[in-house]
Amino acid sequence: MDVRLDKWLQVARMFKTRSQATKACVTGKVRVDGQTVKPHRTVQIGDRIEVQKGDWTRVLVVRELRDRPVAKAEAAALYDDQSPPPPRLDPLERLMRRAPARREPGAGRPTKKERREIERFRGGG
Repeated sequence: MDVRLDKWLQVARMFKTRSQATKACVTGKVRVDGQTVKPHRTVQIGDRIEVQKGDWTRVLVVRELRDRPVAKAEAAALYDDQSPPPPRLDPLERLMRRAPARREPGAGRPTKKERREIERFRGGG
């Protein structure tokens, strides 16, 4: 069975969509046996695939070939995960990745509507 690399990466749930897997291959974030590859390369059993995701490199050895989506539990059986543990974030970087703090309504500068109401209240307009 011949399976394209981008399709296998999606079935193995390394990427949510096939287009994301294709983009990762094109931008050089995916390597097979140490070489950057194109998304149309066929995957063989025993291939060592390295996927760069941010600061973490996932290392997978292909155990089974599938070209149709499978359950999450089955997807993990498609490869042997030889990845090192994900890098720990320092506390400052963890804070920087959080969503910005929400501002309470009414705090800070008045909106245009509020400014007009203030001017009407003061008798200026």
